[in-house]
Amino acid sequence: MILQQIHDSVWAKRRLLIVIFFCAITSSHSQRWSPDSLQKELRNSRPDSNRARLMWQLASVTYVTNPDTAIQLAQTALYLAKRLKYLDGESRSLGILANSFMFIGNYPQALQLNLQKLQLEETRDRPRNLSSVLMNIGIIYRFQEDYDRALEYYSRADSVIAQRNVEDFKHNIALNIGDAYDRRGEFDSSYKYYKRSLIIARERADDDLIGKSMTGLAHIYRKTGNNAESLLTYRAAIDYLRAAGNDEELCEAALGLATLFENVKEPDSARYYGDLSFSIAKEDGFVSAEYDACEFLMSHYKNTKRIDSAFAYAEYSREWNDSLNSKAKIRQLQILSSNEQFRQRQLEEERLLAAKRRHEQLQLLLIGMFIPGLFVLTLLLSKQRIHIRVIKTLGILTLLFFFEYLTLWLHPTVAELTGHTPILEILIFVCVAAVLIPLHHRAEHVLINRLIQHRVFRGQTKKIHLAESVDEK
Repeated sequence: MILQQIHDSVWAKRRLLIVIFFCAITSSHSQRWSPDSLQKELRNSRPDSNRARLMWQLASVTYVTNPDTAIQLAQTALYLAKRLKYLDGESRSLGILANSFMFIGNYPQALQLNLQKLQLEETRDRPRNLSSVLMNIGIIYRFQEDYDRALEYYSRADSVIAQRNVEDFKHNIALNIGDAYDRRGEFDSSYKYYKRSLIIARERADDDLIGKSMTGLAHIYRKTGNNAESLLTYRAAIDYLRAAGNDEELCEAALGLATLFENVKEPDSARYYGDLSFSIAKEDGFVSAEYDACEFLMSHYKNTKRIDSAFAYAEYSREWNDSLNSKAKIRQLQILSSNEQFRQRQLEEERLLAAKRRHEQLQLLLIGMFIPGLFVLTLLLSKQRIHIRVIKTLGILTLLFFFEYLTLWLHPTVAELTGHTPILEILIFVCVAAVLIPLHHRAEHVLINRLIQHRVFRGQTKKIHLAESVDEK
C-alpha cells in the first residue's frame, strides 16, 4: 500500500511538472527570477506589498528544491498581503503554498489552500487566475484518483478558458481532460480531448506539445485495439519528443510502444523500446518511468522464458522497492513536519491578530469614555464665564464624535452582513446617514440652545439680583 502511494506520488510529481507547468500560479516570467537576486532585494525591503511580492516570487523558484523554505516564505507573504489588503499577493501566495504542498504529496493541505484561492478569485475579474486554480484543484483530485471531481473542476476551468479566451491554457486543459477520461476508461471522450489538444499544439507548431498530445492519442488507439494507428502515432510522438528534448515524456511514449509490440507478439521490438525507456529513465533520474519500465521488462522476460533476465529485473525491482519504502517514510515525515510548521506559523499569526484586535478594542473603549467625558466637560464649562462660541463648539464636537463613533462601531457588522460588498455597504450607510443627519442637527440645536438659554438665564438672574440690591440701598 505504501509502495503504491509513493509510486503515485512520484508519478504525480512528474506529471505536475509536465502537465501544469504553464498553469501554475506563477507565470512563465518566473523563469527570469534569480533566487540570489530575490534574496538580496528581500533583505533590503520594507514590510509593504513589494516585500510580499519578493517573498512569493522567491518561494516560487525554490519549492521544487526546498519546499519547507518555500512554504515558510509563501505563508509569511500571505499574511503580509492580507494585512496590506494586497489581493494579488494573497492570491499568488496561496497558489505557491498549494503547489509546495502538492509537490511533497500533501494533497489535503494543497486542496484546502487552492479552495481558499478559488474563493478569492471568484470575487475578481482575473480569468487566467480563475482557470488556473480550477485546473489545479482538478489535478489534485486526479492525483487522488477521484476522476469525477477532477472532471468537474476541469470542466469549469475549460468553460472559463473558452469564454474568456485564455490562450495559454487551452492545450493544458484539453490534455488534462483527455487524461481523466482515459483513466476512467471512457476512451471516446478521451480521444475527443486528446485530438483537440493536438490541433492546438499543431497551430502553435510546438514539438513538445505535439509529442505529448500524440502520446495520449497513441495510448487510446492501443487500448481500443487500433494497433496500426497506435504504432504510427507512437513513432511520430517519439520523433517530436526527441526533437523537443523532452526525455521524460519520451520514456512514457517508448514504454507505450513497447506495450503495443508486446500485445501484437513482437517480443524483439517490445524489448528494444522497453530497454530504451528504462535506460533513459535511469540515466536522467526519472524514478517513476524507471519503475514502470522495470516492471514491464520483468514481465516481458518472464513471458519469453528468459528467467535469468527476469530474475535480474526482479532483484532490481526489489532493491528499488526497498529504497522507495525508505523514501516513503521520509516523505511522510516531511508531510508531518510541513503541517506542523504551517500550523505554528498560523498560530503565531492568530496571536498577532488577537493582539491587534485587543488594541483596536482598547482604542474604541477609550473613545467611548472620551465622548461622555467631553459632554460632561461641556456642561461644566457652560456654568463658567466662558464665551458662548466655545461652549457651542464643544457641543458640536461632542455630537460629531458620538455619531462618528457610532458609524465606526457599526461598520464591521455591516461589512459582515453584506459580505464586504462595497455597493451594499454604501447603500446601508446612506440609509443610516439619512436617519442620523437630521437627528444630529436636531440634537445639536436642542443642546446648544439649552446651553445658551442657561447662560442667558444665569445672566438675567444676576442682573435681577443686582437690581434688587440697588433698590435696597
